Amino acid sequence: MKHLVAIVLAATLAGCSWIPKSVPDSIKAPPKVQENPEVRSLHKIPALDGPKMTIGVYGFTDKTGQRKPADNMASLSSAVTQGAEVWVIDALLEAGGGEWFEVVERTGMDNVIKERQLIRSTRENYEQGVDRNLSPMKFAGILLEGGIVGYDSNITTGGAGARYMNIGTSAEYRVDTVTVAMRLVSVSTGRVLMSVATQKTIASYRQSADAFQFLDMGTKALELEAGYSANEPTNYAVRAVIDAAIVELVYEGVRKGLWNFKEGELQP
Repeated sequence: MKHLVAIVLAATLAGCSWIPKSVPDSIKAPPKVQENPEVRSLHKIPALDGPKMTIGVYGFTDKTGQRKPADNMASLSSAVTQGAEVWVIDALLEAGGGEWFEVVERTGMDNVIKERQLIRSTRENYEQGVDRNLSPMKFAGILLEGGIVGYDSNITTGGAGARYMNIGTSAEYRVDTVTVAMRLVSVSTGRVLMSVATQKTIASYRQSADAFQFLDMGTKALELEAGYSANEPTNYAVRAVIDAAIVELVYEGVRKGLWNFKEGELQP
């Protein structure tokens, strides 16, 4: 009997091909960034007509205040990364193969200033006759502001299950969303040049099966459980939606006439 129950349980898990059919197509397929049809790949942005734009990023913070979900306990961990500005800077440097933006350091500005002061002090005390002045730091013509403005849990939930005699199986799914907003600000005028927001889904899926059987005339019980779950990494979702937002900023700037693609390149 024990072997029979184990075999049936294994077959149930392996043969649960009907369960995903109850899950919407948007969950079965890999989640995609919700973007405009014109949005292209970050690396395939057409070349800029003109020199690179100098841009600064002072921070890109988590404005949601959401905590990581936890069952039956309080969680002090944030639901999304607290260092998204690292990915924003990386996306800016990669835009169009690195031909669009020149990023100046602002998030670690204190460290840069301290190092420059150290260089001046060293030259003054130990390198007589050497010009103590350093090249002036480059200023940014544009600032990128914004942050992670939304993390919504359980946007869509559902599942299905079945039980026959003492053998059962079930599947559940859940969809969360993360939203980022960005804006470009002119340093010379303080005017907001443009603002965009993008959103991405984060899918979670769980499937399980169990079997229960009384043995030896009801004096003993055998219970078996098995299952698995799959969760899309939140950090991957944040990075993907940041990339999409940078691409949207570039194309929105072209539509507004703030800059143009190099002649002969694909137009939006």
